[in-house]
Amino acid sequence: MTRKLYYEDVYLREFTAHIVEIGTANGTPYVVLDQTAFYPTGGGQPCDHGSIHGVRVVDVEKVGERIVHHLAEPLSLESSDPRVYGQIDWDRRFDHMQQHTGQHILSAAFEQLFHGETVGFHLGRETVTVDITLPALDQEIVQQVESLANRIVFENRIIQARFVEPEELKQLPLRKPPQVRENIRIVTITDFDHNPCGGTHPERTGEGGPIKILSWERYKGHVRVEFVCGWRALKEMSEKQQILRQLILQLTCGEHELPANVIRLLDERKDKEKALQEACSKLLDFEANEWVKQSVPRHGIHLVTRTFAERSMQEMQRLAQQITARDPLAVVLFVSGGTKTQLVFARGSDVRVEMNALLKETLPLIAGKGGGTPAIAQGGGVTSQSPDEVLAHAVNLLEQKLEQIVKGK
Repeated sequence: MTRKLYYEDVYLREFTAHIVEIGTANGTPYVVLDQTAFYPTGGGQPCDHGSIHGVRVVDVEKVGERIVHHLAEPLSLESSDPRVYGQIDWDRRFDHMQQHTGQHILSAAFEQLFHGETVGFHLGRETVTVDITLPALDQEIVQQVESLANRIVFENRIIQARFVEPEELKQLPLRKPPQVRENIRIVTITDFDHNPCGGTHPERTGEGGPIKILSWERYKGHVRVEFVCGWRALKEMSEKQQILRQLILQLTCGEHELPANVIRLLDERKDKEKALQEACSKLLDFEANEWVKQSVPRHGIHLVTRTFAERSMQEMQRLAQQITARDPLAVVLFVSGGTKTQLVFARGSDVRVEMNALLKETLPLIAGKGGGTPAIAQGGGVTSQSPDEVLAHAVNLLEQKLEQIVKGK
């Protein structure tokens, strides 16, 4: 059994211990000590990192009554001294203490104010989440919960973590029942919360730092709340303040004027996009009219062919549809180059050649894929041949089909 120094003194950063077991598991070296200040992963809280005898500790887990320290490399034990020196990454530990304490406070605030129980908890690298049994949240609820939580923080109430006997446990107003039957540890925030927990916590709520709710969303019938505490909250607010500062400088307005200015810019953008779409529509209409006039009569159809250095599939489709709507005898063959060769083939209502069949025979030339209907088809692929060469190939196939139709009459 490993002596758990992290329960005896949560602020202990360095310690010495004797090796109980040393070995390798799944290709990773590990060591078990007679005592340790390294907290193992558990209860939603990630493990401590640090070093043992100068070797980096990459993971810590509880296996039965043993605390197993997984190492970046095997320990080098050349000295006759049987002891090893351990040092935890205090910044990581204290961050986890702040986030875990903030979770206790926030969860208790949700339950006391709105009877929302916590049914999920995840302490991530950037943010923390809790799943609350409420159907929905709004800004007013969030503000009330956040206000109560931070009042508990700023009142700097005492946090006491201790193992309790069954008789005493029955008398405590626990927020949730313990998940174990032995060695039950209760974390108490004076006159506010009693909660079974095996995690690490500071001695007072003020050390946990401010609590800030960032967002919330519906999740599996409940509400998932994302938040940060302590130094994370200060970092988050600092980053957001920098963003606000940049926006203020760009928009030359005060902070409180930002929402109105953003709405104005979005409205202006919508108006410009609408005007641009109208201009593009007029341009396509003009192009369609001009190309109908320039179509080439061939075997009873009016052939419109064009190659483009690079034009979107959507524009070519719209243009082809406008041309075939104006001229029922039109056949449109468009080829666009660029990183990918794209094809659009279309026909008027009086043309008997099926465009999807014509496309299918053309696609092998560009190692492409595509499909469509007898009236309009599209596809794309990659080829070393130029758009003009691909178009010439498609025109040749079309002429063969037209000749077969003429001969079949």
